[in-house]
Amino acid sequence: MYTEHMRILIIGSGGREHAMAWKFAQSEKVEKVFIAPGNGGTAGEKHCENVDLLGRDPAKPEIQEALIRYAVKVGIDLSVIGPEAPLASGIADRFRSAGLAVLGPGAEAARLEASKDYAKSFMKKYGVRTAQSLSFTRAGDALEGVRTHFKTGAAGRRGLPPLVIKADGLAAGKGVVIAGDITTAKKTVTAFMEEGLLGAAGKTLLLEEFLQGPEVSVLAAVSAGPGTKGIILPFVSARDHKRRLDNDEGPNTGGMGAIAPAPGFSGALQRDFEESILTPTLAGIEAEGFTYRGFIFFGLVIRDTKCYLLEYNVRLGDPETQAVLPLLDSDFAGLCAAVEGGLQNYRLSWKPGAVCAPVAVASGYPGTYRTGDAIAFNEAVFAKTRAVLFAAGAVRGPGGPAGSGLRTAGGRVLTVAAHGSNRADARERAYRALGAVSFEGMAYRRDIGADA
Repeated sequence: MYTEHMRILIIGSGGREHAMAWKFAQSEKVEKVFIAPGNGGTAGEKHCENVDLLGRDPAKPEIQEALIRYAVKVGIDLSVIGPEAPLASGIADRFRSAGLAVLGPGAEAARLEASKDYAKSFMKKYGVRTAQSLSFTRAGDALEGVRTHFKTGAAGRRGLPPLVIKADGLAAGKGVVIAGDITTAKKTVTAFMEEGLLGAAGKTLLLEEFLQGPEVSVLAAVSAGPGTKGIILPFVSARDHKRRLDNDEGPNTGGMGAIAPAPGFSGALQRDFEESILTPTLAGIEAEGFTYRGFIFFGLVIRDTKCYLLEYNVRLGDPETQAVLPLLDSDFAGLCAAVEGGLQNYRLSWKPGAVCAPVAVASGYPGTYRTGDAIAFNEAVFAKTRAVLFAAGAVRGPGGPAGSGLRTAGGRVLTVAAHGSNRADARERAYRALGAVSFEGMAYRRDIGADA
């Protein structure tokens, strides 16, 4: 399948999809990259073309069928699914049934992300090291679980570990609450299960122990199918920064930036991850007979020199992808073709050094934010840093004086990724590059990658 003049279709519109398009376009084997629907940044990449979905949702079966017809019409060699919702609704199954090569797990395997309750059951069944948890389908039972956790005595005293409350389904990053007291926990359970704040996603809840420690993201390529020997090939580690404000303060977000490799993720921790999380995960994928050709994301927390799995994502992470792909020295198209073909004997190559990738957001994010502002861009200053700008919530439009040709159209507007000889060098370049970009109300964290 890996031939000259490949035509690639990427489905999605965020910074992750821009990073993938950018990396694909570097390959001598790729003729053109189509992104459906893409964003203002992908529209400006060489050898790339946005596909207009007319604002329609690629998680809907009728839109997926339209994408299949488009892929056949223009001769797509390989399709790559970016976001989780289309995967959960079976887009990869539909593409494969149509005889098209596609990177993404089938809907059965996609439950590893689409249902936290199912994912936790999978972890327990196959011995994946994770936090202890209980599952509830009735609000009354969940509230009793909250009262038990915060019972009078040591468990309810200030300063002890809080309770993690997770909605079962996909909730656009709003389905996890870390409750430090019984009042917050009760309000969360009531809002999710009785008031329907998250719709069907909140009808089942997990109450989970809180694990304190640094978090690490490991992206990986997966090739597995019924009756075949599966392979999971891990990438360079990364660390996402979820909180809106410096020093990990403020509300949770979709991600304020990432650093790769993750600080402190030693060889010993890598081996522990592979033995206690990656290997049993692969065993479970094989035992369940999943068709899984694509990517997987392991969200880890490090406690007492051991790795614990917080969550699976069944696709590349955002913004981790923007930090990891610039470090990839292998041909990305070749890797993706190898995933589709089995990954046997495939070896990844990585550049030395580090990448720092802070995210610029619109004023008010993650709450109500403004859009439509011109993004100014000092190309001369930016070019000296050798950084790359990946658009997310940005569209093409008049940029004004020194404009980039982009306007804001979302909460997380763009990511700037800079490669350096070490973490400090990468951080300095990234923030110097970010200083060459501006728009009304632009905000960002100043400590991405600063942790030891």
